[in-house]
Amino acid sequence: MPSLPSTIYPIGSYNLHGLVWQTDVSTNASDAVSTGKPYAICVDAYQGHLLKIDPFSESATVLNNYTALQFRDATGLAIAGETLWIVKDNTIYYCNMVDYDLQPFMELPNRIDGIAVSEGGVYVSSSQVGQIFVFGRATRTLLRIMEAPGAGFESLTLLGEELWISDRTEETVYRLNAKTGEVIQRGLTPFPNATGLGFLGKDLYVVYSGDEKYIRENPNDLDQPFSVALREQNFIHRLKFQQYQDQKLNYTLTTGYKVEMVYLEELSSEDPTSVYNLTWRVAYPTDTYRQKLIAIEPIGAPFVEEIVDGQKVAAFQLGNLKPEEARMFGWKATLELHGIKYELKESEVEFVPELSPEMQKLYLIDDDGLSMDNPIIQSAARDAVGSETNILRKMRLIRDYVYDKLSYRVTPYIAAPEEVLLRGTGSCGEYVGLLLALTRLNGIACRTVGRYKCPHDGELMMNVPLHQYYNHVWIEFYIPSVGWLPMESNPDDTGDRPYPTRWFMGLPWYHVEIGKGIFFETIQPQPYSIGELSVNHVRFKILEEL
Repeated sequence: MPSLPSTIYPIGSYNLHGLVWQTDVSTNASDAVSTGKPYAICVDAYQGHLLKIDPFSESATVLNNYTALQFRDATGLAIAGETLWIVKDNTIYYCNMVDYDLQPFMELPNRIDGIAVSEGGVYVSSSQVGQIFVFGRATRTLLRIMEAPGAGFESLTLLGEELWISDRTEETVYRLNAKTGEVIQRGLTPFPNATGLGFLGKDLYVVYSGDEKYIRENPNDLDQPFSVALREQNFIHRLKFQQYQDQKLNYTLTTGYKVEMVYLEELSSEDPTSVYNLTWRVAYPTDTYRQKLIAIEPIGAPFVEEIVDGQKVAAFQLGNLKPEEARMFGWKATLELHGIKYELKESEVEFVPELSPEMQKLYLIDDDGLSMDNPIIQSAARDAVGSETNILRKMRLIRDYVYDKLSYRVTPYIAAPEEVLLRGTGSCGEYVGLLLALTRLNGIACRTVGRYKCPHDGELMMNVPLHQYYNHVWIEFYIPSVGWLPMESNPDDTGDRPYPTRWFMGLPWYHVEIGKGIFFETIQPQPYSIGELSVNHVRFKILEEL
């Protein structure tokens, strides 16, 4: 049998939840060989359809032809033996797989999201209270309660003695010990809006259900014939999930993509003038655990490769430029990008070595207008962490303090941290400035990282030019004896506690890391700013899934 496609788009679906893989057993004419054809079962919460999905044709068959109304608004699905289980609102239901007539199993005081069923237990999740409840299947009594690993809607499935969870808000899949609830491993999903997960053999598949924007045409509206509208987007995708260990860092890489990135500068000045002996440097994408530079080549003009603080940089030796001289130059890079999530417990860093004097000189100083001597910022640094001493908890407290104080807004320039704090809004760069100041004042080495995100809306348009208008920055913090760990600047600021930790010690696949610890772009000599001399063009192509 041919291998399954990595992505399946079920036809006629609206709002898919849950995922169970089953196998059709068929026998050939000679009765000599029995073959199994896999199929997926999901519930469509909008129509109430229990769908049997062919992964090859993507066709869907309604199984519960006469009971669809009973299944409406179901958000969880499990099959154990010949019994099918669902959850909707605050009730657990079960039925046989002949007439699909739902029978109540039990009600809970809170809304239920997901369900998994073993031979003796029924596991259900509730984001309303942030817990997972385990009931005896025969006794219907509460056996134990586990803390939910994430902050959002969670779907469940069991694999042997392990409970696997996909969290919609966290964009994360968790692997737990089913008895203790201990998190063994976690990995980022490549897409948002996970609403179910299930195993086909050893392969993990995740269901995604949400809305996508598209350009809607209305020929009857002559003044505005095109508008932005929303439509349903449902698909099932195989998630690659591989754990690694390097020195003291454990991390998980999830599904990745080969991506082409172009960075191009075009000379363009409102006040044309002569520039002499100009060298223009642009950093390369960096090799990291999650990102590999496969190839890089010049565009428009040759460059010389240089090494700056251990990082590769393209140096364009442009020489003398006349007023209104036309030039374009840059590089095209081919990259392999994966999602990464680091696994580090707070108990593992209860006691860490002192930061070396060299690191203190580099990363505990005010080297970028951080206002670290300002009383407002110094007071904020104290208020953020209180008496906490654990370095990981301090980072979480600082992050949450900044998220409490700020909300995201694009700004035309980067203001000083005290102005940002008083204003209460900030761009990603202003979040970074405040995070750097508070972190460094609390003795934690921290640095800015960036530089762009590959556009990924529309669920991966392969080999189509994708343009990114804004750059992006985040931070890395350093734990002695462990190393540098990433933390997003503002995207985890969802407005309300508890804030997700999806990109705390993690990065999604679409981030491109360029020039760690060095300036992304510099010119020499520097009589002008880069923005006075040029405009940049940034383009991506997603070439293939790895």
